[in-house]
Amino acid sequence: MKHLNWKILLGLALIALSVFFYLIHYAIFRDPHHIFIFFVGDVAFVFVEVLLVTLIIHKLLGEREKRQMLKKLNMVIGAFFSEVGMRLLKTLSDFDTNPESMKGELVITNSWSDKEFSLMSKRVRGYDFNIDSRKGDLEELKRFLTGKREFFLGLLENPNLLEHESFTDLLWAVFHLTEELDFRKEVNRLSRGDYGHLSNDIRRVYRLLVYEWLVYMKHLKDNYPHLFSLAIRTNPFDPNASVEIT
Repeated sequence: MKHLNWKILLGLALIALSVFFYLIHYAIFRDPHHIFIFFVGDVAFVFVEVLLVTLIIHKLLGEREKRQMLKKLNMVIGAFFSEVGMRLLKTLSDFDTNPESMKGELVITNSWSDKEFSLMSKRVRGYDFNIDSRKGDLEELKRFLTGKREFFLGLLENPNLLEHESFTDLLWAVFHLTEELDFRKEVNRLSRGDYGHLSNDIRRVYRLLVYEWLVYMKHLKDNYPHLFSLAIRTNPFDPNASVEIT
């Protein structure tokens, strides 16, 4: 309420000052005709000023801020894939009972177009990965994820990530899987229900992770060709990938 009263008082003071200077102008020049012309002209320009400031300049500044924020976000996402994501992709693929069904389609090359990235991203989002938590090494997955707990928490504390909803969903899914595994002391001796529950958690993480990996790969291709070259040569879905250049 005090903040509102302060604004009202400031507005009244500015109006009073404007009236005061118009009176001074009239007292000196005795010319209400020109005062009225200037007043109407100033009021008319207010609408143009609103157009310039709110619709054009504000939009340009907003777009610039958005680009800067996305650049920072992509740096964070890059750190995630470097520290966790690439290895996690390889580890989770071991739980896929039919890995060959998608692997061939995820072998990205330099010739991929924006349309191919878009189509593949849509396909991954709707694809039902067939995951069996008994197929891979749950104990190794548990050790890996719990060892990265502090890293995950650090990412979740980044306020910029709130602007990237899909990546935030991935982090929450990974963190949830970490908690599920950590609360189970012997992950290799579980009930059928537990294995089924973990299969669903792994499937959720795997789908989100593959999708974000595709988005990140497109970002590298568009902006950082040298990093994209390394990402292609370390593609976890390409059985012929080699970091060494022949």
